[in-house]
Formats: sequence, structure tokens, C-alpha cells
Amino acid sequence: MRHSRRTAMTLVTGSLVLALAACGQSSSGGSKETKTGGKGSTIGIAMPTKSSERWINDGNNMVKQFKALGYKTDLQYGEDDVDHQVSQIENMITKGVDVLVVAAIDGKALSDVLQQAADQHIKVISYDRLILGTPNVDYYASFDNEKVGVLQATYIIDKLGLKSGAKKGPFNIELFAGSPDDNNTRYFWDGAMKTLKPYLDKKELVVRSKQTKLDQATTLRWDGATAQKRMDDLLTKAYSSADVDAVLSPYDGISIGVLSSLKSDGYGTSAKPYPIVTGQDGEVASVKSIIAGQQTQTVYKDTRALAKQAVQMADAMLNKKKVEVNDTTTYNNGKKVVPSYLLKPVSVDKSNYKAEMVDSGYIKASDLK
Repeated sequence: MRHSRRTAMTLVTGSLVLALAACGQSSSGGSKETKTGGKGSTIGIAMPTKSSERWINDGNNMVKQFKALGYKTDLQYGEDDVDHQVSQIENMITKGVDVLVVAAIDGKALSDVLQQAADQHIKVISYDRLILGTPNVDYYASFDNEKVGVLQATYIIDKLGLKSGAKKGPFNIELFAGSPDDNNTRYFWDGAMKTLKPYLDKKELVVRSKQTKLDQATTLRWDGATAQKRMDDLLTKAYSSADVDAVLSPYDGISIGVLSSLKSDGYGTSAKPYPIVTGQDGEVASVKSIIAGQQTQTVYKDTRALAKQAVQMADAMLNKKKVEVNDTTTYNNGKKVVPSYLLKPVSVDKSNYKAEMVDSGYIKASDLK
């Protein structure tokens, strides 16, 4: 009799445990519920690589700001390996993060893993690089990427004296673009080419290599060594009897590769000065290069502000507040127009790098010595 009562009590207790467990499951069958408050939540941060200084800064800035608000963070770098990044995000989902902030290595490769996130009610912020081909992206935080290309191209036109009419050319220019798997590449390119087109049409700017299409100019993974090799080929095939006057480069790492090629070809002397070389991200190596009179310009994007925007977006979502956006029409990822917040980029050269980057604390003066 005692044994029977004990058995009955055990069955009742077990039933209560199962019932309580069932109450904790989501209606979609997942085990995760959407949290109503942010404090104590965990943010998964997936960055593309540590090979670029800017991504290290982005990751560190977000971790610092999230922790200041009481969040836990899981920061991972994919090291430009798409499968590795997917695995990292899957692991974050398994561990139960509440929001994912993702700077994709390949914007088209995350549909399946972000479906897993959606099944677990995990919100997703696409960070600086728009994630494509999935409805499971809630917000996009970036800079005005087309404006970046406009700033680079405008700088070239101004420095050559074409806009003022002081000079008519023709000037020789070569064109570089970013990685073909990064959605931003198209925006940078479109902004630059719309700006350069009138001068190309009038033959005031001439691309001697005739490589004027985006697919001819892309640089896989934004790799400086790849850019250097392409510049070597361009110089060999198109510049045996002429000099390059300008190089449109979309990113500082590419710019450094281009400059290495130019230096090997004899540029950088009083008889054969470096051409105008643009860039982007304001990396320390490129700012040093600008100070030294090699790279000419970079587009400064204050990643502290971008990190702050992503943190504010995540915090608002977790606390069921309105998420601030300033663009609801431009960024269509093929499945939806992703609500976005765009920050303003700034053109920087030798004349204003100190005021923009050093005085603001983005770069330490000691780092540039």
C-alpha cells in the first residue's frame, strides 16, 4: 500500500514537471521564448574577419556598449570562411542568444541559418553589409554606401581639376571594386560611376585597360594581395608608355595593395609621383600612408557611431520600444525592404585627418608616429 501511494505521487509529480516544461515552449515548437526585457539577455555578434582593423574595432565597440547596458555578448570572427561563420551563428542560436548582429562574409549564404534563428524568435540586425535573400532580417545598420562612392569619385575629379574646369585632361584612371559577394560593393560602385560617367563620356578620364564593368573590377574578399596582382597586370598591359593619374579604390586594404604595385613599378619619385589613390575605412596604415604622401584619400566611417546604432536597435527590440530608422525604401534584399539606419561618411585626406579622426579620439596621435 505504501509502495502504491509512493508510485502514484511520483507519477503526479512527473506530470506536473512535464506540464510546466510544456508551458515554457513557444507556439512554434521551439524551446525559446521572446524576452520582454533586455537586462541579462545575450547578444550574438558575428563579424567577418580580424584581418581588417575596422572589424576588430566594430566588434570591440559593440561589446563595450552592450555590456554597459547590462547585456552579455558572444563575439565571433569568421575569418572570411563562410562555412565557419554559419557554424558560429548556429552555435550562438543553440546557446540561446536573444539578438544576432551579423556582418556577413557572404550576404547570400545565411538564409538557412537565419531561418533557424527565426524559428527560435531571435531578432537579427544586419550590420554594415546587407544580408540578402531572406525575410529573416529585422533591421539594417550601415553608412550611406552610395555616398561613399560619390565621395571617392568627387575627390578624384576635384584633385585633377576637372570640376573647376582648370584642366580638361585626358587623365588615365583605373577602377577597383570590392568583393563580389558583398552587397555594399554595388552601392560603392554605383555611387562612384554615376559621378565619374560625365568625365568618362567626354574622354576627360580614360580607362586604358578598358576594364570598366563591375565584374571586371571586383576584388574577392577585399584582399590587398589580390588587388596588388591585378594592378601589376594593368600596369604591364596598359601602361608601358603612359602613367596612371588616378586609381578608384573602394577600401584601404585594396589601396595598400595598389600602392605596393605602383611602388614596384617606379612610382613615388619626383619624376613619377604616385597617382591619386582613394580608400575607405580610415585604417591606421592608410592614414599613415596619407601623411607620407602615398595614399591620397580615405572615407572615414566612425564605427563607434555605427556600433552605437546597432546597440540601440537591439536594446529597443528587446524592450519592445520603437526602433529608430531613417530609410525604409532603399535596401531591398530580394525578399523584403529592410528598415535601415544610415550614417554619414566623411572624406578625409592630409588636410583634415587630424580634425576628423585624431581630435575626435578615433585614432590616437601616437598610433600615427
